[in-house]
Amino acid sequence: MMAANAVDIVEVGPRDGYQGIKPFIPTAAKIGLLKQLIAAGLKRVEIGSFVNAIALPQLADTSEILASCRDIPGIVPQVLVPNEKYGRLAIDSGSRFLTFVLSVSESHNRSNVRRSPLESTEEYRSLLAAMPEHIDMRLNIATAFDCPFDGRVAETDTIALLDLLVPMRLEVELCLCDTTGRASPDQVEGLFAACMARYPKVTRWALHAHDTYGLGLANVYSEWRQGVRVFDASYAGLGGCPFAPGATGNVATEDVAWMFRRMGISTGIDLDRLIPVACDGATILGATPGGRVRHALTAIDGSRK
Repeated sequence: MMAANAVDIVEVGPRDGYQGIKPFIPTAAKIGLLKQLIAAGLKRVEIGSFVNAIALPQLADTSEILASCRDIPGIVPQVLVPNEKYGRLAIDSGSRFLTFVLSVSESHNRSNVRRSPLESTEEYRSLLAAMPEHIDMRLNIATAFDCPFDGRVAETDTIALLDLLVPMRLEVELCLCDTTGRASPDQVEGLFAACMARYPKVTRWALHAHDTYGLGLANVYSEWRQGVRVFDASYAGLGGCPFAPGATGNVATEDVAWMFRRMGISTGIDLDRLIPVACDGATILGATPGGRVRHALTAIDGSRK
């Protein structure tokens, strides 16, 4: 349980940050970076996805990464699944925290998981029915604000999909995702306010913000003011959805941690230990890093030498 004056930063770099990188990152290197992230104070980490290895070869070693987590004290590993088949595979592989993803936009859902949103809804229903009680679930609502193919997504469309999904299990953490990074703070505030009012029994809300247009941190701050306390972020700002053309990385973990530290809000993250990991992440072959704090703090450290 989090303290009243605290936020939970979910590190998604090892999944969202890596999935679009073409040169394969050695599994041992991924595990080493994962251990450093945990040593920096992160706990919840989306370590990979159970998906078609042909579609996303970078994540083909997720089972091995998951097994390695048994030897990393304090980690809470999450894995992303796109359908019932891979959800069952994740559970059989030992996962205890699933993230099921589906999109509001028909175009993006078909591009991402080869199904309509309604078909994905039925797969989610089937997975929940088959899932043991001790498994935690998060529901990622992709293109909740904007679609890379269709543009701005109407608030009513997102709510219409949530009307089908929310009653299935109220304790599921609901994460609204700005897949393209085009959402503005007023749009994010408006949708979260509408959803929180409509589904008052849902107590676990999260935001997945991309920083394509430099609005990721502003959107995080706006939702913190509304009471959201769980935020996805990617160390070194790594990321970008292969099925969302032009989308760059998530808001950088170190940027989010630095902002909340300046606000006096606890994240549990040790920036002195996170920055070196972020610097290493930024040098991964094929990566597209982002964020500002990493550069600022390394420049300050360099000027003191």
